[in-house]
Amino acid sequence: MLLKELAAAASPLNEQQVHKLTQVAAELSATQLAWVSGYFYGISQQAQGVPLAAASAAVQPSGKLTILYASQTGNAKGVAETLKAQADAAGVAAELFNVADYKVKQLKKETHVLIVTSTNGEGEPPDDAIEFHKQLKTGKVGKLEGLHYGILALGDSSYEFFCQTGKDFDDYLAKAGATRLLERIDCDVDYEGAAEGWSKSALGLLKDALQVEAANQALPAVATQGVASLYTKKHPFAAELVTNQKITGRDSDKDIRHIEISLEGSGLTYQPGDALGVWFSNDEALVDALLAQVGVAADAKVKVDDELLSIREALIHHYELTQGYAGFVQAYAELSGAKKLQKLVEDKAALREYCAGHQILDIVREKKTKLTAEQLQGVLRRLTPRLYSIASAQAEVEEEVHLTVGVVRYDNKGEPRAGGASSFLADRLAEGGQVRVFVEHNDNFRLPADDNTPVIMVGPGTGIAPFRAFMQEREARDAEGKNWLFFGNPHFTQDFLYQLEWQRYVKSGLLSRISLAFSRDQADKVYVQHKLRQQGAEVYAWLEQGAHFYVCGDANKMAKDVHEALIELVAEHGNKSREQAEEYVDALRSAKRYQRDVY
Repeated sequence: MLLKELAAAASPLNEQQVHKLTQVAAELSATQLAWVSGYFYGISQQAQGVPLAAASAAVQPSGKLTILYASQTGNAKGVAETLKAQADAAGVAAELFNVADYKVKQLKKETHVLIVTSTNGEGEPPDDAIEFHKQLKTGKVGKLEGLHYGILALGDSSYEFFCQTGKDFDDYLAKAGATRLLERIDCDVDYEGAAEGWSKSALGLLKDALQVEAANQALPAVATQGVASLYTKKHPFAAELVTNQKITGRDSDKDIRHIEISLEGSGLTYQPGDALGVWFSNDEALVDALLAQVGVAADAKVKVDDELLSIREALIHHYELTQGYAGFVQAYAELSGAKKLQKLVEDKAALREYCAGHQILDIVREKKTKLTAEQLQGVLRRLTPRLYSIASAQAEVEEEVHLTVGVVRYDNKGEPRAGGASSFLADRLAEGGQVRVFVEHNDNFRLPADDNTPVIMVGPGTGIAPFRAFMQEREARDAEGKNWLFFGNPHFTQDFLYQLEWQRYVKSGLLSRISLAFSRDQADKVYVQHKLRQQGAEVYAWLEQGAHFYVCGDANKMAKDVHEALIELVAEHGNKSREQAEEYVDALRSAKRYQRDVY
């Protein structure tokens, strides 16, 4: 369909040329596409007798925009790349950098900077922004009176420190004397619309100062728009679910599935460390119960993206129902007058805890209130895809992608509740059925480029997923670097995920060491952080040999406990003070030798 649209839009090309162009463009990022468009423009000028140097000179800007991004899972990077492409198309000269590759003192030489940043965990900067954040906070950049800047912050309002890194950058730059080009926007998980509006406003303000001559402004628009959207978050690939296999035992308290999805014909590629975005549909029974609770007729019509749908259809496919969030609690408290909810809104910690265990249906049951279809739609946020760490390497599985999915299941006042995407994959999608997917690249979670580098992997529970991909990749590459896995779960007999595969890797020598923490198999609970401390001397020796240290899994508790254990073992076995150990660990992160994929 997209090929036909492109052919129609780019009529000077024949169908074969369009096909070749699309194949090449599908492998390029938005930034690369924008560069290629300029390159082709230069060639076209040569063909018309204009020297390439002259063509280049004709589009020199009167100023320069620098776009910086700090991204943990790839969302902020994607927004920044789109912003860069939009700037190029609008004739605004721009450069794009990850803050990890940008020297903070360079800000003194800038005139206009736009920063797109996410926030990691409880108000922490993304891993690639730790050093940049630290230097801005300490004021090492000095005075920045000549700098005009804008901040777009991405976050999740269910966290207490919502968009904190964006707020920090805004505060630090203002204190350094820089001038806001436009007000900061703090975006929730459904950030696309707000980000698009902010980008449009920012570029509108920058056009007068930075716009280049209009020679090629219209050129990139059709090509980049038509090709870059192929199998992305907004245009996912309809893939086939091949395998849905429970990999925990019959008596396990956990329901964990090994999922295999075919990517045949998509052209999608991924690397170990990337995530797969999964779009899902809500359970129809849940939708019907919600509509009955608020007294809305299932066939009532609402408008979604300029399309008229029944409210039932809209709730099934377009709105978030399985995650409670502060914005909904506050809005429904105002509509219903429910005193319990009004009290919760005033206590952020209690509200966060409440949302974690209550879905939308549970919240509206706090006080029965009749709503119109428009009122219900107006207080709900849009459905967002779920990201799962990829548990396979394409060198091993080729046109497939594997996931390790923990199915969310719990009771609320005796009624069963289930996670939106996890129960969709486990319960409502049959093998052979279609699921809409896209690849979310994560450059902050990568195997070392040198195959001789030792690797330490800490991945309890479903955090094991990317390390299965790591091992498949290292085996395919005949990597000689040592590998050490720390894995934990409640019980050895019920919850040892991919046990036969790990045993095979140990037997072949690919997995040099494996340290297991089955927390409920003895009187005292044992977790991966305890195993790290027990093996602290050897862990530190591996780090001194240049090992990369990876953590995947729960952000709220496990990742913090592992981080603390790492600092403690460095202090003890490196004969360092607490402060020196923290600096050592920070240096590992800055060198991308300590990487985390936590959620």
